Amino acid sequence: MIKHDGHIHSPYCPHGTADTFADYCEQAISDGLSGITFTEHAPLPEGFTDPTPEQDSAMSYGQLTSYIEDLQAVKSFYKNKLSVLIGLEVDFIEGFEKETTTFLNEVGPKLDDSILSCHFININNEYYCIDYSPDVFLTCQTLLGSTDAVYKHYYETVKKSVKSDLGSYKPTRIGHITLCQKFKKKYPATELHSQDIISILQLINDHNYSLDYNGAGTLKPLCGVTYPPGDIASLAHQLGIPLIYGSDAHQVKGMAAGVDTLFDTDILSAPVLR
Repeated sequence: MIKHDGHIHSPYCPHGTADTFADYCEQAISDGLSGITFTEHAPLPEGFTDPTPEQDSAMSYGQLTSYIEDLQAVKSFYKNKLSVLIGLEVDFIEGFEKETTTFLNEVGPKLDDSILSCHFININNEYYCIDYSPDVFLTCQTLLGSTDAVYKHYYETVKKSVKSDLGSYKPTRIGHITLCQKFKKKYPATELHSQDIISILQLINDHNYSLDYNGAGTLKPLCGVTYPPGDIASLAHQLGIPLIYGSDAHQVKGMAAGVDTLFDTDILSAPVLR
């Protein structure tokens, strides 16, 4: 029932595979999709140092022009077979709102559709990539005192991303709001954090944004559920928030992640374009 995959990475991802744009497009056609959005990790803001060991969280700024030009060609080639949208997954990084706005003002006119996600949290003026590894998550847990405190901190960062003023080209789809649960089987929380989740959904609804309903968590051995899980997606639907399916595929074989576990694929929308 899924007709559009709104969250796909590309050969420009330094922590993905060399699968080509054509590989993804052909798989999408084979799967019966009518469209896909390529949402490569946008270059990180000027002045921000990637805290991951290989500093491979995102494409470099120097690759951006080639990325867009390549996708323009792909879009043209597949125009009669598949709707290909040019997008980015933009990181909200607390403290770098001005730099992110400047970047979006530059690149925004060239994009069809994008996602605003949180991967990095700030603890005591140091940044940590929350989903990088169980060890990094444990470091955050040690610094904040508990898994529940890490979740709370992450959800507060997501709220800030929704409320942030990033200019007229700010992405209006909020990415994987429960990414902090990636290692939940190893580091389980003791609370449901229902009020935090409800607050995020209310903010998304108030801003007329949409929600990334991300299947990648189903492939993660320490997670096993979508981001967000089905009960939260159902609540978002009840509030009238558009749910946009995204595989978050970093390789072709990751496409269609979690589709079989989506609570109701009939309600999933195509991307809401600016």
